[in-house]
Amino acid sequence: MTEIHLTLPARGPFDLLERVARGADLSGLDGLYAPSDPGGLDSLVVAAGALRATRYTLTAAAFSPRVSTPVYAAKFSASLQRFSGGRFGWHLAGAAPDVTAEFLTVAKGVWTAPDFSFEGRHFSVLKGGLGPVLAAGPFPRVYLSGTSPAELELSARHADVHVFDPADDIEALLPAGVTAALRVTAEELGDHLGRAGIYLVTSGEPLRDAYRIGESRVG
Repeated sequence: MTEIHLTLPARGPFDLLERVARGADLSGLDGLYAPSDPGGLDSLVVAAGALRATRYTLTAAAFSPRVSTPVYAAKFSASLQRFSGGRFGWHLAGAAPDVTAEFLTVAKGVWTAPDFSFEGRHFSVLKGGLGPVLAAGPFPRVYLSGTSPAELELSARHADVHVFDPADDIEALLPAGVTAALRVTAEELGDHLGRAGIYLVTSGEPLRDAYRIGESRVG
């Protein structure tokens, strides 16, 4: 099944973000995507606001493993999963593959084990764990990207979704068992349907396009 995820605005008033999120939810879109924008709102805050404003859509936040410890990210995300019914995802970007791999190893470790220890080059934890209440929810859906051999190997080991650009050869690059996502504009969406399982759609008028795309899918 094809999923359409609308990219949320990273700049502007917060009430616009809330209206876009509600519009996507009401129009039946599958997800929302909070991009990383150094000059805009923090993507994790945007994602949390979107989850609060919606009932059904998935919401993924793009952020760098360098902005947080994996233990804190896991705890923060476990709280969002409990609050939202398991609708939160991570798009990890902006760090070397070895950094991202350690981040995910630690985050998954403290999520799934009550007494997890790890000592790496970039992150470490001693006898960490979220506890049964927080760990009861699903681990966030993991989005990764990049086309280098190291980035594709990382996705093969850790990703649920690999994000591509329209010029990429998805069939040749997609790791086995991973869902392809494609970044497109709202105007390009129709030209690329059938290439990927998930579409991350950017729009200059996201509120309008939330309803327009929803109506076109129903029709």
